Amino acid sequence: MPVRVIDSTAPSQVSGALPGDTRPPPCSLLSVGQAFTGTQNVSSLQKDEAWRVNVRIQGCDLDRGYLCGTMEALNVPMADTPVITFWEGEIVDTKNFTFYTGKWEAAPEDDIRHWSRFTSFSQFKSQVEIDGGKSLDLSSNPYIYMRWKEQYFVNVGYDCGLTIAGFYYVCFSCSDGSINGFYYDPNSTPFQKLELKTMNEGRFGFSSSSYEFQ
Repeated sequence: MPVRVIDSTAPSQVSGALPGDTRPPPCSLLSVGQAFTGTQNVSSLQKDEAWRVNVRIQGCDLDRGYLCGTMEALNVPMADTPVITFWEGEIVDTKNFTFYTGKWEAAPEDDIRHWSRFTSFSQFKSQVEIDGGKSLDLSSNPYIYMRWKEQYFVNVGYDCGLTIAGFYYVCFSCSDGSINGFYYDPNSTPFQKLELKTMNEGRFGFSSSSYEFQ
């Protein structure tokens, strides 16, 4: 949810099924109720700035390649309270979604440019450039790739000075639950980095945990 700098659909699904299950394996660290904490770097040429961010997973359906949750930014300069948004995610699984986004103003070259920021993606790049990665076998990959798209503000209005027009390219580590992401929005500072780690229940205050979504 970066600062708005300019005022201002169909999902990239794969048709057909591949022999065997080539999707990323289930991961206990990526499940309903899991919480993460870290920062989002929103620095610009004018100033260095980072917001503290908390994320909680509210829903997860691996068969559909879907998950959702809340994101809370705690020290946003123009906001009197933490800013909470609800997001929905697409898991790159070769069954439901590929590495190509196909919407949200993201062209294939934007996808390649952002995914390539993750070192673990290098082994897939050549195949993704051919078919978006729909023929890849991700079943033994230790990372899960996702897109997170914020859908609406939970506790503030759209006049809060922030924008949720873009989305995050996300790389999740199955070994330790760490998350790295990059925000994409043609009208925002490029490559704003999201860095999160898992957090144990009870150790950190997390106000968005009181929100439940059906």
